[in-house]
Amino acid sequence: MADPNEAFRISDEAARGAVSNTGLRYVLAFSLGFAVIAMSLVWIIPALYNASH
Repeated sequence: MADPNEAFRISDEAARGAVSNTGLRYVLAFSLGFAVIAMSLVWIIPALYNASH
């Protein structure tokens, strides 16, 4: 039987049940950048159009 006073260690992958995927952070970064650019264009283009009229 295991000693209840002994420390029990488990790796991050075993605790999560999966291998950490580093590609996800790049997808999130590109998505955030695209969203910022798209929202800026949606705001800037009508502002430029209304300023010229």
